[in-house]
Amino acid sequence: MRKPTRPSKVPPALPPLRILIASSEVHPYSKTGGLADMVAALGKSMARRGHRVGVVTPLYKGLREKFPGITHMDYFMRLPLGSDWVEADVHTLEVQPNLTIYFIHQPGYFDRRGIYSENNIDYPDNAQRFFLLSKAAVHLARYLLWQPQVVHIHDWQTGLIPAFMNHQARHEGWMRPPASLLTIHNLAYQGLFAADAFKLTNLPLQDFSPDGVEFNGLLGCLKSAILSSDAITTVSPRYAREITTPEFGCGLDPLLRHRSKVLRGILNGVDYEEWQTEKNPFIPEPYAVSDLEGKAVCKAELQARMGLPVDPSIPLFGSVTRLADQKGMDILLGALEEMLPSKMQFVLLGSGSPELERHYLSLSQRWPGKVSAQIGYDHGLSHQIEAGADFFLMPSRFEPCGLNQMYSLRYGTIPIVRVTGGLDDSVVDLSEDRQAADGIKFQELSPHVLARAIRKALALFASPDLLNLYRIRAMKADFSWDRTSQEYESVYRQLIEARGL
Repeated sequence: MRKPTRPSKVPPALPPLRILIASSEVHPYSKTGGLADMVAALGKSMARRGHRVGVVTPLYKGLREKFPGITHMDYFMRLPLGSDWVEADVHTLEVQPNLTIYFIHQPGYFDRRGIYSENNIDYPDNAQRFFLLSKAAVHLARYLLWQPQVVHIHDWQTGLIPAFMNHQARHEGWMRPPASLLTIHNLAYQGLFAADAFKLTNLPLQDFSPDGVEFNGLLGCLKSAILSSDAITTVSPRYAREITTPEFGCGLDPLLRHRSKVLRGILNGVDYEEWQTEKNPFIPEPYAVSDLEGKAVCKAELQARMGLPVDPSIPLFGSVTRLADQKGMDILLGALEEMLPSKMQFVLLGSGSPELERHYLSLSQRWPGKVSAQIGYDHGLSHQIEAGADFFLMPSRFEPCGLNQMYSLRYGTIPIVRVTGGLDDSVVDLSEDRQAADGIKFQELSPHVLARAIRKALALFASPDLLNLYRIRAMKADFSWDRTSQEYESVYRQLIEARGL
């Protein structure tokens, strides 16, 4: 007779967490880049996992009119900003169960046409604006009824939050402040201000030191965050390694090496509720792995919209990007000059450097019927380029994560990327794995080497069966937020446990 088996022990369910996220931009309320997408998707995915999530962000111009669900919280703050006291109030939006956006309403600082700048000129009071956002986030972290256990900050704009929390814990009786996590989306943007901006922090004078917020004689917001946060993440594993080197460290690599034990890379996920091809209001025809015919319709519509000859036999390359040195768009110009005599078309959606804008507009005038450039950003058009292009170009000098290459994969648009940061982590080249290849990579940052990668794409386009195999592999690649949110939850729990919260 068999002995009865003892029932296995079921591990106790882990308690839900209380998380406050602070960010200068959150999609769809404000956006200049991937930061907004990541914060929005992280908040939604953590809330779906049962955690209580709040997101603190400015109430920018026009948001109440565009999103009528935003309501006044009847909660006022009076915050010190140097010798002044600034009044701000809070508006909220319940996005889904467990997820609330807390909009900081201060018209003098946030009711403007741009988020950081106008006409490519930074607002001169950005220190005041984002120090105020950081102080408001700390105020909410301390006095919100649900008492967050961790505050997750993003980039320099919220970089002083750990220093503010540490100061209140040391000097103002905050007995159990939350743990802090910094995510670096782009180390190149550090929030550096003249030393006299330090008075706006209301921190004690001794904090303006190499062990505090001072960096090479300036006030360094991101430097302060790297030093003061309990842990640090970046948006891809490779970028986490890169920023500890002089080549990519932007002067902060010694400090990042010093803190390397609490630094890790977590590849961003993609919000597949929005970035998908089967039920997408922005694209003219749906398609899927099992039926790619709709992609040809999307290509024809994109060619027509951008004023190019509608011809399925012409390989169509696309790019949606900031026109900046980081993105390698100067290198792409040289490669296109070499390759445009070939049978190909190129469409661009982007803005940034006035010089690069002029160059791309000039290119479209010199190559009518082959090049079409639209300066600015159009969310619907970005989806249409992802869906309609055959290949997507991302020749970045560095790329902390990059999202467009992952969008391209899901849309069956083959990415052509440089081997750096998250581009390397998310795209598989034929030279790496013949059975899993879903993109084209190149290493050397030169127009000629990029042109060689474009030639590989033209050869791939000339082999329809192989091209479809690449497309199917690409569309099956999974960068969902399920994996990413599990990794962030693990980090949160480690920090909370270490703090005994």
